[in-house]
Amino acid sequence: MAQVAVPPVADPVGDASPIPPSPRSRLALPAAFSQWALLGALLVTIAIFGALRPDSFLTLENLKSTLNTAAPLLVVALGLTVVLVMQDFDLSVAGMMGLGGAVAVVLMGQHGVPWQLAIVLALCVGVLGGLLNAFLIAYLGGSAFIITLAMSTVFVGLEFAVTGQKTIFDGIPDGFANFAQSRWVLDLPAQVFIAAGLAVVVWALLSQTEIGRYMHAIGSGPEAARLSGVRTREIRALGFVIAAVLAVAAGVLIDSSAAASSPQIGTPYLLPAFAAVFLGSAAFKVGQFNAPGTVVGVLFLGVIQNGLTMLSLSTAVINIVQGVILATAILVSRIGVRA
Repeated sequence: MAQVAVPPVADPVGDASPIPPSPRSRLALPAAFSQWALLGALLVTIAIFGALRPDSFLTLENLKSTLNTAAPLLVVALGLTVVLVMQDFDLSVAGMMGLGGAVAVVLMGQHGVPWQLAIVLALCVGVLGGLLNAFLIAYLGGSAFIITLAMSTVFVGLEFAVTGQKTIFDGIPDGFANFAQSRWVLDLPAQVFIAAGLAVVVWALLSQTEIGRYMHAIGSGPEAARLSGVRTREIRALGFVIAAVLAVAAGVLIDSSAAASSPQIGTPYLLPAFAAVFLGSAAFKVGQFNAPGTVVGVLFLGVIQNGLTMLSLSTAVINIVQGVILATAILVSRIGVRA
């Protein structure tokens, strides 16, 4: 009997591309260039701003300020990295940031809950929000984009209900106010080390564990992963929970730094967080969302924002630049994977 040749099957774990490349694309960046282009762009950007503002930009204090500002953004971007690895979206993280931070502040400021317990309870709110997203998307089959967009509005509404749509700063314990900004090694704020620690955890999850391999497999093809025995719904649910919990953590850090809870604190972080993750997908593991790339993407955006602010440019210009960077990152992640 004649044997039928079976074409080799690509490994789903090693081919988790954020934006499936077009087979007709003639644009392909050399692998070495693609892997290190973002890091090179970061160094060039530092050099440019350093030349324009040598007395203020290239200083240790400015470095500390940049890292401090970037810490909450990195935390929420790491959560998005986990979700995007599986080709899901979570637009509700901005609303969850505000809700989680508000819950913590209200519990300690108006109900006398110890600040450590208030943070834990706020993280539990993140777990519940992530599970709700997961149920609607992974189990009921809703569109991740539409569902999380709708849930973001729900979370903002819950935040307004909790806070009365007011800034709350009364009754906040000193321990909570110092939680994010207490100085640790090298006189860096605590939230910098918290963000760095979470980056290591997410890196280990995605690249060193079986769950991480399953997440990459789901991103390459959920149906193929399911047929291979991967519990796709449970793994996707875990991703949404991680994203929501890290969003709450970011909100708590922001409120701790300000010693107050302001309405919709997460909104300005949504676009930069996505921009950082997509930028990171064009670095190190080209075409794959990855934690080290997200770290460099966040630093790149932080340096740009810091430098543009030092040049006395308006917030409008900074937002335009961030939007252009996000669009560029998506294009680079598309054309930089393969021909």
